[in-house]
Amino acid sequence: MIPQSTIMSILDTVRIEEVVSDFVSLKKRGANLIGVCPFHKEKTPSFIVSPAKGIFKCFGCGKAGDSVRFIMEHEHYSYPEALRFLAHKYGIIIEEKEQTPEELMAQNEREKMFNINTFAQQYFSETMKNSEEGLSIGMSYFKERGFRDAIINKFQLGYCLNQRDAFIQHALKNGYSKDLLLKIGLASGNEERMYDKYQGRVIFPIHNLTGKVIGFGARILSSDKTKAKYLNSPESEIYNKSQTLYGIYFAKNEISRLDNCILVEGYADVLSMHQAGIENTVASSGTSLTSEQIRLIRRYTKNITILYDGDSAGIHAALRGTDMILEEGMNVRIVVLPPDEDPDSFVQHNPIEVVRAYIDDNAKDFISFKTQLLLKDTANNPIKKAEVVKDIVNTISLIPDAIFRATYIKECSRLMEMPEQSLMNELNKLLRAKINKNNKGEQYQQVEITEEFKSGPQQITTDTLPPGFYQERELVKLMLMYGDREIDVEGLDENNNPIVYKISVASLIVDDLKSDDISFKDETHRIIFDIYDKALDGETLPKEQFFTSHENADIAELAANLLTTPYKLDNWDNNNRVNIRVKTEEDVLTAVVSTSILRYKDLIIDERRNEIMKELMSTQDIDNQMILLAKKKRLDDLRIKINKKLEIVVAK
Repeated sequence: MIPQSTIMSILDTVRIEEVVSDFVSLKKRGANLIGVCPFHKEKTPSFIVSPAKGIFKCFGCGKAGDSVRFIMEHEHYSYPEALRFLAHKYGIIIEEKEQTPEELMAQNEREKMFNINTFAQQYFSETMKNSEEGLSIGMSYFKERGFRDAIINKFQLGYCLNQRDAFIQHALKNGYSKDLLLKIGLASGNEERMYDKYQGRVIFPIHNLTGKVIGFGARILSSDKTKAKYLNSPESEIYNKSQTLYGIYFAKNEISRLDNCILVEGYADVLSMHQAGIENTVASSGTSLTSEQIRLIRRYTKNITILYDGDSAGIHAALRGTDMILEEGMNVRIVVLPPDEDPDSFVQHNPIEVVRAYIDDNAKDFISFKTQLLLKDTANNPIKKAEVVKDIVNTISLIPDAIFRATYIKECSRLMEMPEQSLMNELNKLLRAKINKNNKGEQYQQVEITEEFKSGPQQITTDTLPPGFYQERELVKLMLMYGDREIDVEGLDENNNPIVYKISVASLIVDDLKSDDISFKDETHRIIFDIYDKALDGETLPKEQFFTSHENADIAELAANLLTTPYKLDNWDNNNRVNIRVKTEEDVLTAVVSTSILRYKDLIIDERRNEIMKELMSTQDIDNQMILLAKKKRLDDLRIKINKKLEIVVAK
């Protein structure tokens, strides 16, 4: 259990822009920062970070919260795990009571997986540095490949002894279970007959964006053809290879700084590039390039340079990746290395200046790359040339931006010596076909939904909002934004003389509604209302951070949503050429609060009035009818007063 004082210390220390920028490339926009949302697929940035309020908000998918909530959403952590992560980032020591055996058993499964991977990485690294076998085989291999100690330590490389269960026995002695070893993929077999999965292999730990070890790649060093050259960790709660890039933790800052990511194929390629000082390099982690990996890069840059081997396999891999990168709305250049070279060997054999110059001089946009590559096989064959043109135009059709498509069509026309209009016609035909295909898919989906509901309306579930929901939300927003702000309110003194007195926004809302026995219907709204109600008995009201960092996820998300706006009022005071004064919500705060209270009351009264009308329709008892009519008359009179007040307030 983390003490409350420590939690407050963490929340007071963290800076939302520093936390988020570890995962998202942010750019300044006014008082806020903006970037591409890491939680959903988008091409136009709608993800806002407010350093002043300490919150983030995506106006695309709706996710919002503070630094703790961001880490919880991004890393799929629990609330305590996110706090520990932030404490570690800012060097805050958490003093917790020692866990009981029961608490250890209940420890989060993901945390156990992270822990055992860290434990394994340290074991493999120590084994390579301190054992005779590790030094003579593992360390010798890396040294022969030209890797220096600095890069070996940076990437936490290691070696697994060529023994049946050396690591397993070490892990079991340290309290890790057989079930976890099998589940995370560090052991193979079953609980009766287990053996080290990576025995006799050099180890490449795979890190996530925060630097945690989520899996391993392991290369065999023997010439045994019956065994796979590389083994990778299996899919788990913390490792999904299609969503992971090798080296991304070490490369992300340089990718953002240089606004470019160099994409290579293998672990050794990444190590050599980083060792040479080209640190904006990542690899697709033992799998063909995926859309998820491309979107991971897009958090830091829209520019990718593919650096693949010069052989046929490398060229075809580059071609496959090109289409996917363009489809994600990113820019791509391709560099093909000289024959018999891969990024690892090319960097090892050449000075860094030569490597950088080669990349700059040979990087081609995909039109030039495909044209030069594919036209080699046409040999004055018009049919083959037409097929090449169709292939290139099909790639252009994947680009979501119309201006970029038009630019590439013009370039294709020049390189292929074909009329631009002919290429544009072919492009439009492809685009229309895609639109028709998508429309058919939507129609089919709609038919399926309609059929599903034919069996009866009872299958349709609708989440109906309680009366006054949006008015409640407006009042909650006013309390969150201006709760402790004092405003001038008109009233009467003891002698019924008009006076103006000061009262906080929260006090006005809470006291006014309670005086008429009105409480919020929505549960989250009601909790926030009750928090303010209790706080008004004390000396201080809760600040924004109390709600945006609240352990209740619904409260934290609602607070972040209400405290963030995608709109910005231009600075009229400094740039006012026509003497126009634009009133903000704060300028008319008293009127806004009063109007919001009255409109909410009007809705609640209308709801109560409708309930009385239903009772009147259903009762035949004369006495009961008279009582109900009297209640209705009081409510009608109250509505008249409220509407008169509304007219006065609005008129002001």
